[in-house]
Amino acid sequence: MSEDADEDLLAVAGALLNVLGQRGWRLGTAESLTGGMVGATITAVPGASVSYAGGVIGYTDREKTVLLGVPVVLLAQHGAVSAEVAEAMAQGCREKLDVQVGLATTGVAGPTSDDRSTPVGTVFVACSTPGVHAVERLVLDGNRRHIRVESTRAVLRLAMRLLETTPSEVEETA
Repeated sequence: MSEDADEDLLAVAGALLNVLGQRGWRLGTAESLTGGMVGATITAVPGASVSYAGGVIGYTDREKTVLLGVPVVLLAQHGAVSAEVAEAMAQGCREKLDVQVGLATTGVAGPTSDDRSTPVGTVFVACSTPGVHAVERLVLDGNRRHIRVESTRAVLRLAMRLLETTPSEVEETA
C-alpha cells in the first residue's frame, strides 16, 4: 500500500470516527476477506476507542455462524460471498457488539476462487445502522493485497455515505 493510499484510508476512517463521535454512536466490524484490515485502519486513528468497540474476524462459515449469528441457511443458499451474508454479518456485528453501526466485508481476494468458483475480486461490503442497511457488490482487479485494501476503502466510504442519510435520532431498537 502506498503512502498516499495509507493517508486516504486514514482520512476516511478519521472522518467516519468524527461523525460517529458527534452522534455518540459506536462502530463494530465483521471481517472476512479483509482479515482485520478495516479494524486496523480504524484503530490507526488516534482516539478511535471513543467510537470503535472492536471487531470479529469471521473467516470461515463456522465463525460467521457462531460469532456473528449468520444463519446457516443463508450460507448454504447463497454462499459466504454474497449480499445476503454480508448484510447478515453487518447486522450480527451490531447485535453481538452492541453498537449502532456494523460494517462487514466478505469476498474472494485470491489468488484462487472459492469452492463455488466465485471469481477472484468479487467482494461484498455492508453497513448496518438503526433502521438502514446497505450492501455493495464490488468487482476488483489486482493482487490479493490490492483487493483487500480497496475492500477496506469501499466499506469505510459506504459507511460515510449511509451515515449522511441516516438520522441520528433513529430508535436504536430498529
